[in-house]
Amino acid sequence: MKKDLEKEIGWLLKEKYHHKPTQKFDEDVKRLKAGEPVDYVIGFTEFLKCKIDLSQKTLIPRKETEFWVKSVISALQRDKRSAIRCLDLFSGSGCVGVAILKKQRGLLCDMADKDKKAIEQIKINCKLNNINSKRYKIIQSDVFLKVRGKYDYIFANPPYVSTKKIYNIGKSVLKYEPKSALFSGSDGLFHIRKFLGQAKNRLNPGGKIFMEFSPEQKSAIEKIIIKNKYADFKFKVDQFNRWRWVEISG
Repeated sequence: MKKDLEKEIGWLLKEKYHHKPTQKFDEDVKRLKAGEPVDYVIGFTEFLKCKIDLSQKTLIPRKETEFWVKSVISALQRDKRSAIRCLDLFSGSGCVGVAILKKQRGLLCDMADKDKKAIEQIKINCKLNNINSKRYKIIQSDVFLKVRGKYDYIFANPPYVSTKKIYNIGKSVLKYEPKSALFSGSDGLFHIRKFLGQAKNRLNPGGKIFMEFSPEQKSAIEKIIIKNKYADFKFKVDQFNRWRWVEISG
């Protein structure tokens, strides 16, 4: 048995069965051996100490995303405005919006996604983490289509994998995770172009965008930012020292 599988089985036993295996545990071990992600088998994952349910099989939150969202929360804590309005676009499980709402009291954060399962998943995770329903709105929208108003901060983790680079994606990811949350055209930039082409007009004065991307896309994204005449931008690395996210000023 591979060490990674042994580790996953141990995690499953602890997190889902509290060290008391049942017949269902044996069935779940078979799921792991078949390659299903452990987060789906357990049914949830942790994101910045928030419990994120994955029952609707939305994209599993990544550690790289957790890293930049932690930096975002630090920025929000330095913002002394009394009423801050945020948007978590391409929200998926809702992990970004939920973490921000949980860690930074007082602000408002809308969460939007095109996928019906994602909308249901966001609802589940807001309730699971005891987020006051007056502080958020959940919107089913293709990028900004159904989104109204302007925001002080927009957080985006769009699909950004090139359909030409499917060979770089693990078999487990391809088989079990939603392709609509992964792939974005032949160069992986379809959703990013669409998002950056519209986002500037959705920012309040002094507003900022925080967006995740794949490291090799940095130069192409810089050209898109310049083309759309944003005021300023700064690329930043993740915990593995790879270009991973960009902070953009409107």
